[in-house]
Amino acid sequence: MPSQTREQNSHTENLLDVSQLNTQIHTSRGSLNAIQNVSFTLKPGEILGLVGESGSGKSVTLRSLLRLMPANAEVSGSVKWQGREISTMKPAELRAIRGGEIAMIFQEPMIALNPVLTVWRQIEESLHAHTDLNRKQRRLRAVELLNQVGIPAPELRLDDYPHQFSGGMRQRVMIAIALAGNPRLLLADEPTTALDVTIQEQILKLLFSLRDELGMGIIFVTHDLGVVAQLCDRVAVMYAGRIVESAPVGEIFSRPRHPYTQGLIASVPQSGGERKPLLSIEGTPPSLLNLPQGCSFGPRCRYKTDLCQQRVPDLDALNPLHQVACHHHADLLASLSPQPLSAGV
Repeated sequence: MPSQTREQNSHTENLLDVSQLNTQIHTSRGSLNAIQNVSFTLKPGEILGLVGESGSGKSVTLRSLLRLMPANAEVSGSVKWQGREISTMKPAELRAIRGGEIAMIFQEPMIALNPVLTVWRQIEESLHAHTDLNRKQRRLRAVELLNQVGIPAPELRLDDYPHQFSGGMRQRVMIAIALAGNPRLLLADEPTTALDVTIQEQILKLLFSLRDELGMGIIFVTHDLGVVAQLCDRVAVMYAGRIVESAPVGEIFSRPRHPYTQGLIASVPQSGGERKPLLSIEGTPPSLLNLPQGCSFGPRCRYKTDLCQQRVPDLDALNPLHQVACHHHADLLASLSPQPLSAGV
């Protein structure tokens, strides 16, 4: 992100203020804490990356923001959208925000798109709900949206069904539907995971250009640190439902201060230089139904002490932009060499 834009954003009111967001899911095997005390902010035009292994709570965080969790989930905490508290909104107000002011790109377009409805019908549904356009105008706007996301011959593809598009093109259709209501915030749930690297690059460039063109804020969920390096301004690293480290993208790669963040970076192939073996994080993430006492990362951490097993670490501020939840962060110097900001991390 250009430094000038960063300076402008630092003096701009937040689009989103999330404070102490918790989501508990009640199941037949017991209640699990899907996310715990998640807090972050987002400024206009800023791209925040949510990073972590599968099951860390990234997708649940996005769905909890818009109260899209199922009936067996209990969501608490504060989510302020441009100063308005989402949790106290009436259903009609919330429906107007979903898709209109805040849009979401779901993880798997073939599942998220309705297979028996044409692309036109699915884009029109959003246009009908969030704009005052008549049917003819909606048709023209749908063509504009498909053209905006880079689908060739959009006039001819409007009446096609999702199965007639490739994976990359279906993802573009999802983005077009998300943009139909002219949102100010885009929630992107791993939109490039199932795509080959060429299509992934095209989608990332598209999101970047849309951010610059429309001034949208974006929350981008991924487990790919190469994507984070390319796209994001700030990163929040999640583990077992908590944010364990949050910092600008450059600082995360140059001075990771949480052992889990260090492990994620060490497990990614490096570009250029001497060839080194990849490192892995020993063990597996804990079950959310049976979290360990104290720090959830403790059983996998090489720095753990008795204190780690006794008390959950607070998310402490190392500086105004860098936060970390580790009992030993003051003594734990980054053990990794600074990482270049590139697609290969």
